[in-house]
Amino acid sequence: MNEKEKTDFSRRKFLGSGLLGAAGLTVLPHFGIAETAAKKTPAPVASVLRVGFIGVGRQAMGILGGFLPLPGIEVVACSDVYGIKRERFVKRAKDYYSKNNQNIQVDDYEDYRDLLKRADIDAVVIASPDHWHALMAIDACKANKDIYLEKPLTFTIKEGQELIKAVRANNIVLATGSMQRSYENFQHAVKMVQKGRIGKIEKVYACVGGPPKPYDLPKQEIPQDLNWEMWMGPLDTDIHFNSDLNPPISLDPVENEKVWGAWRWYKETGGGLTTDWGAHMFDIAQWAIGMDRRGPVEVIPAGYKDTQFLTFKYDNGVVVTEQPYDEKETRGCKFFGSGGWIEVSRGQYNASDPSLFPEEKETSGNVAHYIDFIESVRRRKDPIVPVEIGHSTCVTCTLGNIAYELKRPIKWDPDNESFVNDKEASKHLHREYRKGYELSWK
Repeated sequence: MNEKEKTDFSRRKFLGSGLLGAAGLTVLPHFGIAETAAKKTPAPVASVLRVGFIGVGRQAMGILGGFLPLPGIEVVACSDVYGIKRERFVKRAKDYYSKNNQNIQVDDYEDYRDLLKRADIDAVVIASPDHWHALMAIDACKANKDIYLEKPLTFTIKEGQELIKAVRANNIVLATGSMQRSYENFQHAVKMVQKGRIGKIEKVYACVGGPPKPYDLPKQEIPQDLNWEMWMGPLDTDIHFNSDLNPPISLDPVENEKVWGAWRWYKETGGGLTTDWGAHMFDIAQWAIGMDRRGPVEVIPAGYKDTQFLTFKYDNGVVVTEQPYDEKETRGCKFFGSGGWIEVSRGQYNASDPSLFPEEKETSGNVAHYIDFIESVRRRKDPIVPVEIGHSTCVTCTLGNIAYELKRPIKWDPDNESFVNDKEASKHLHREYRKGYELSWK
């Protein structure tokens, strides 16, 4: 065993078996998931998992709040291109450790690759804008770091294909941040559907919202402590700065982001609501109807001929449409079966029969999802949303946007992950990177 192997082996001796009990939570069962565990021999148990965060905006700060109280976890570093956000992250973590009489050093880096060079970091949380997900995660795989990666998994379909290769070639545990799979109400809905409690599924309404629009924000002056060139990274189009993309914060007085980063809503930088909420609700729909690791065979955009809603057709006969199922246009899913129906969203559950309801109990929520990742790292097994499932959901969302862009139906071969006799659609499998950036898992 060489010195690097010795270091990697010793750093993976962590996490006592009582993590779940000590946190006062349980991770719910993985209904309908065929597990393919990361093939590493479990190491002897030791004390601590050391974690670094890459991308420390609003989403990362929420995850940090979930990670810090967990036993056996030390958050020791962060990386971001925005200096004030790094400063906020370090202060938040250090204040927590000081309050709890823990002497833990928390470092910060502008370039995430400097964080990945640290041999003492076991795992990373990646919560950067979507266009950076693939490159950061592939680099983390090469650095032998396990990964909690925010959804949607990648920006393009080709990126997801390459990321899967990187994860499996390096025996990495990668968890997708589709935390709804750890919510009890969603798990119960999926269980009822998969057990046939509402009969044969005929259709599903998944309300997520529409596609992205062209970038139209006015140009503003770049903050002095924001590395804008590094923020753009591999983007194939130069984007001028606007504070909506990187919502301002203040440390004195304390003022956090008032809105989500608007890069989500533009074609050049994100996938709109189709990917932002689709990564949650299309994910639940596919999970319930047994289409994990596959996806649709045809996608028809809203507005094509007499098609009112974005429509996904599956080879098991189920049709999923992006449309509201209530007057409030709640983000959620409604499953229609031959013998009943189920509605499920965050904090809500309704069904056609009382026997379909879950028992009254507190939902596990986001922290259970983080614990599932940590326990998966400790046990060297796949988490509840491994890379292949995160990818298949992301593909579905991206196919929706491609159909929107082409303004016509597209046919998809989920087995070979390719378009069926469609050279025009095939051009959208990936977006060319700017000079100096390359997509490669090797």
